[in-house]
Amino acid sequence: MGNFAGFGIMIVLFAVMYFLIIRPQKKQQQKHAETLKQLQKGDHVVTIGRLHGVVDDIDTENKTITLDCDGIYLVFDMNAVAKVTERVGEVTSNDDKSSESKTEEKSEKED
Repeated sequence: MGNFAGFGIMIVLFAVMYFLIIRPQKKQQQKHAETLKQLQKGDHVVTIGRLHGVVDDIDTENKTITLDCDGIYLVFDMNAVAKVTERVGEVTSNDDKSSESKTEEKSEKED
């Protein structure tokens, strides 16, 4: 009877460890991999060493990325990218919306 109780406790502990540690870590890794797949030239990124730069070149074959850090070009492993702070597509879409709204306001004032 005691052996079965100890075995049951081990199974419960493993299940708790899985849901509290392993599963969230897997989700985080998948999210990071997806972020790396969506990287484009011109994206602003921060490396794991807290170096801020702009993506200049992406080499998917060698899994490296070249960052422009104020005119200094540095080559990093793609896994060195900690986060993307600003995407190229997001910047242009915000600028387009603001310019469209300004032209609409001007045309309304002229009428």
